[in-house]
This record gives sequence, structure tokens and C-alpha cells, in this order.
Amino acid sequence: MATDSWALAVDEQEAAAESIGSLQIKDKPEENGTVANASVTSSSSTTTKSDAEGESKTTEEDDKEDKAAQSLLNKLIRNNLVNTTNQVEVLQKDPNSPLYSVKSFEELRLKPQLLQGVYAMGFNRPSKIQETALPMMLAEPPQNLIAQSQSGTGKTAAFVLAMLSHVDPNNKYPQCLCVSPTYELALQTGKVIEQMGKYYPEVKLVYAIRGNKLQRGMRLQEQIVIGTPGTMLDWCSKFKFIDPKKIKVFVLDEADVMIATQGHQDQSIRIQRMLPKNCQMLLFSATFEESVWNFAKRIVPDPNIIKLKREEETLDTIKQYYVLCTSKEEKFQALCNIYGAITIAQAMIFCHTRKTAGWLAGELSREGHQVALLSGEMQVEQRAAVIERFRDGKEKVLVTTNVCARGIDVEQVSVVINFDLPVDKDGNPDNETYLHRIGRTGRFGKRGLAINMVDSKMSMNILNRIQEHFNKKIERLDTDDLDEIEKIAS
Repeated sequence: MATDSWALAVDEQEAAAESIGSLQIKDKPEENGTVANASVTSSSSTTTKSDAEGESKTTEEDDKEDKAAQSLLNKLIRNNLVNTTNQVEVLQKDPNSPLYSVKSFEELRLKPQLLQGVYAMGFNRPSKIQETALPMMLAEPPQNLIAQSQSGTGKTAAFVLAMLSHVDPNNKYPQCLCVSPTYELALQTGKVIEQMGKYYPEVKLVYAIRGNKLQRGMRLQEQIVIGTPGTMLDWCSKFKFIDPKKIKVFVLDEADVMIATQGHQDQSIRIQRMLPKNCQMLLFSATFEESVWNFAKRIVPDPNIIKLKREEETLDTIKQYYVLCTSKEEKFQALCNIYGAITIAQAMIFCHTRKTAGWLAGELSREGHQVALLSGEMQVEQRAAVIERFRDGKEKVLVTTNVCARGIDVEQVSVVINFDLPVDKDGNPDNETYLHRIGRTGRFGKRGLAINMVDSKMSMNILNRIQEHFNKKIERLDTDDLDEIEKIAS
């Protein structure tokens, strides 16, 4: 099992470290996520960009999603909570621990200064994940938690509230550790802590990130430490800035991003092993693939578990069609016919490769359409700016790759077009990506339209398998019949 190999690797590395003395190798993987203090944003963005360019060189067919960049992008563009229709599923491990949910923040009996901070952030009532997770996280004695929650559902605010609630401001030493996979994500969580703790100035925050140089021998007086795994591990073990035996709450955020980054798994396990047995362990992840589950169970003993039920009910609000074509050029002509009939709407068009996306955006621009292009080689800040322009209606069409398939909500989007059907690296239907793509429409209780372009027997086979998976018939659409398209889009 994967967790056994990780744990074994940790044991072997610790034994090796003792034998080779001062040689330190555990910092290197963190260069993927943290940067020197002098040029924080640009260095990290360059890393993301070079990764994307390397991926583009190795294969044109696999536009790999950068999970860390995607997560950061979602945080940058969110102005409020996602109005999700997901149902929360609770899998309880401790039968003696009664679970309940809350409908208001007052029911949690928060400190007045924290309640003031919550309302100042615009949270009027708990989100679905907060309703269920907060009572567990604030319980006495503390309860461990593994929670699945998509970006924008309020999970960061939830665990921040838990940390702030458990801190004793009279004790001037670290009591809560929060580990994020990258510098930028740590910074975003730190902003939430600063906002929510605005009226609780006695509680201080410090960032355990590369570039934040502290004097040797000093002990931190801040109660909350947020940072990346390698630096956090150094501060706990190598430099002794933190006494891990005094930690009350350990948060591991973005676990799916964490395990996609080499070295972060064993660094997180090392930190967890230093903490006291009664330390509260909280782990959050947007996805729960088997590797994430194995990692979570290694880090969090006897947890309560919250999962979001799969959001397949989204399909009920979306009309799905396919258009039969013979070439890329014919697909483009069909696209023009469709868009000519529904110019009142905003549309998102998904392509499989950056090359196709660039070509399509150029052709649409030459036809006089207001088009925005979004793909993985762009820096995260550039992507956020493109999405804001699209959200503001300055562009009517957003051409993108899978980098935009998840977590981006633009209320005005009424049409999603799959210029290329989503497939995995083996050429099989990527059903989850299909669901996320067409789920960009039909949001907020509105009806949506999804149109799939089919240009070969292979893509028709893929579409048929997608239909079978979701048990939803996708009807054929004749793009020469503009009246029919207008009727469908209305």
C-alpha cells in the first residue's frame, strides 16, 4: 500500500539522516512551491510556467492540470461562497461522539471577537461544509477530521475559525500549525486568518516559508504558524523555533495538491509524528482518490469523515446535444452557426490542447467575436485577470483547456461547448472532467446548454460511453437549423 511505502521511506530517511549528520536533503522538493523572499510572486509563477511549457513539449495531447495553480486561481477569483447543491455525507468513526449541525454561527458559542470577524467577512450563515464540520472541530475534547470540500465552500474559513477558537492568547508560543503545499496557498490562508482575527489582536500569526529567516536559537511567540511542509519541518526539528509537543491543532490543507508534490508526503508525516497524541488533526482535500485516502489515514488517526456526494444532479438542469462533423474546420463552422444563434449568452468552449485552443481563439477573433483565451502556460495572476474580464462581460466567449474545467463560476454562462471531448491519457472518456466542464453552465439553479462536437468514429464512441456512464441521452443537433438552436438556448 502507498502509505506503507511513504512511512517506510520516512523511517529509512530518518535512519540515514542520523548516520550522515548535517547533510540535509529534505528541503529541495519544496522549491516546487516556495521561493526566496526577494521575488516571491515572479519566481513561483516562473516555476508554474516552466512546468507547463515542459508538459507542452513532452506531449500535445495531455494538457495536465497544475493542481496547485488551479487551487490558487480559485482562491483569487472567488468573491463569495459557491452555491453548491452537493449533499454532505458524514462517515463517523467514533460512535460515542454525537454529531450535529448548526444553522447559525451563534449556535457555536464563539468568542464575541471571532463572531464579529466572521460577520465582517460576509458570512451570514454557515455553508453546508461549515454546518457539519464546525461542531466537530470546536468540540471538547477535540475531534479529528478528514473532509472533502471543493474550493469556495468555506472550508478555509472553517478550519481558521477552529484554530482561532482553540488558541489561548495568554500563552506566547505556537499552538496551531497549518501546512499548505505552496507559498501562495499559505499566503491565501494567512489572509483569511488575518481577516477573521481582525478583532482578536492578541492572537498573532507567523509564516513558516522559505525566505522568512529567523535568528538561530529563538523561540516563536506567535500562536499560529502557517507554512509549507519543508520549512515547517525545519522549524520544528532542525532549528527548534517551534516546540511541537505544545501544538493543539494541526491542519493539513489541500491534501490532493500536497501528495502531487514530491517530498511533501513524508515531510508532513515527519511533522505529524512530533505532535502530541491529543493534538487535533484536520485534513482537507478537494478530491479523495485512493492515494489521498491512504495519505489521510496515515496522518489522521480515528477521524470523523465528511464527504461531498457526487454532484451528478447538476446534469438535470443541463440540456445536452452533439453535433456531427468531419474535421476541425467543419467543427469551427458549426460553432459559428451555434454562436450566431445565441449571441445573448456567454459561452465557454473547451479544447483538449493548448494548440487547438490558440487556433480556435484566433479564428473566432477573426470572425469578430469578443474572445478570451485561458490555458495552462499563463501565469496564475494572468489567468485570474482573464476570468475577471470574462465575468464582467468584457468578453463573451472563453476558449480554454481543462485548466478552467473546475471551480470557476460565472453566472452568465448559459452555453458550454466541448470542441474536443475530454479523454484521459489513455484515450478513454474522462467522465469526471466532462461533468466538471458542462457543470460550468446550469449554475445557481438556472438551466444550461451543453453541446459536444463529434468529428470521428472514435469521438462518437467516447460520447456513447459518456452517455452510458451518466445514463443520460445526448441528442443530435443540426447546426443548420438556427430556429431549433434558438429554441434550445432560450
